[in-house]
Amino acid sequence: MIAVSIPLPRRLLAEFLGTALLVAVVVGSGIAAETLSPGDVGLQLLENSTATVFGLTVLILWFGPVSGAHFNPVVSVADWFLGRRRGAGLSLQEVGAYAVAQVAGGIAGAVLANVMFEVDQGLSAKDRVTDGHLVAEVVATAGLVALIFALVRTGRGALAAPTVGAYIGAAYWFTSSTSFANPAVTIGRVFTDTFAGIAPGSAPAFVAMQVVGLLLGIALTLALYPDAGARADDVVVPHPH
Repeated sequence: MIAVSIPLPRRLLAEFLGTALLVAVVVGSGIAAETLSPGDVGLQLLENSTATVFGLTVLILWFGPVSGAHFNPVVSVADWFLGRRRGAGLSLQEVGAYAVAQVAGGIAGAVLANVMFEVDQGLSAKDRVTDGHLVAEVVATAGLVALIFALVRTGRGALAAPTVGAYIGAAYWFTSSTSFANPAVTIGRVFTDTFAGIAPGSAPAFVAMQVVGLLLGIALTLALYPDAGARADDVVVPHPH
C-alpha cells in the first residue's frame, strides 16, 4: 500500500495540539505537585517527571501518525538538515511552519494549565540560568536528537513513544536543568509563574544552549549513522509524508 501524504494544515494542527498538551502536562502536573506536596521539592519533581513521561508517551502515540510528533523545533530542524540531501524529511518551509505551530502551542498549553488550576496569568519569575543548567541543556538536547535518529535509522521508530518518554523522564533527574531540551516548551513555560516556569530573562540562554545541543546531536548522529538522513521521513515516528 502506498502511503498518502498528509496535508500540511493537518500536520500543523497536530503539532500545535501536541505541543500545547505537552506543556499543559508539564505545567499542570507541576502546579499539582506544589499543591499536593508542599515543602518537598524532591517529591514535587518526582510527580512532575512521572506525569511528563506518561503524558509525552501518550501524545506521541496520539499525534505521531499525523505529523511525526516532533513537538520541538530542534527535532524539526534536525529532520530537515539530515534529510535534505536524500530528499527526505521536512522542507525548510515546513520547518518554519512546524516551529510556529509548536511555539504557539507551547504558549497556549501554559495558559491552559493556568486556567485549569486557577492560577493568575503572568510571566514566570523563576531565574534558572547557571553554568550547570546551560551545560545540562546542551547534554539533554544532544541526547534527545541522537536518540530519535538512532531509533529511526535502525527501524525502531515504533518504539519512539516509550523510549523518548523514558529519556525525558530520566533527564529530569540526571540534568541540573530538569531537561527542557525544547525551545517551544521553554518559551511556553515563560508564561506561567509556577513550579515549571522559567523567567523571560533565562529563556534565551536556554534556547541558545538547545541550539548548541542540536548541532552536537546532529554530529553524533552522523558519526554513528552516516546515512540516517535517508529515514528522515519517519521522525519521530513513521507517518505518511
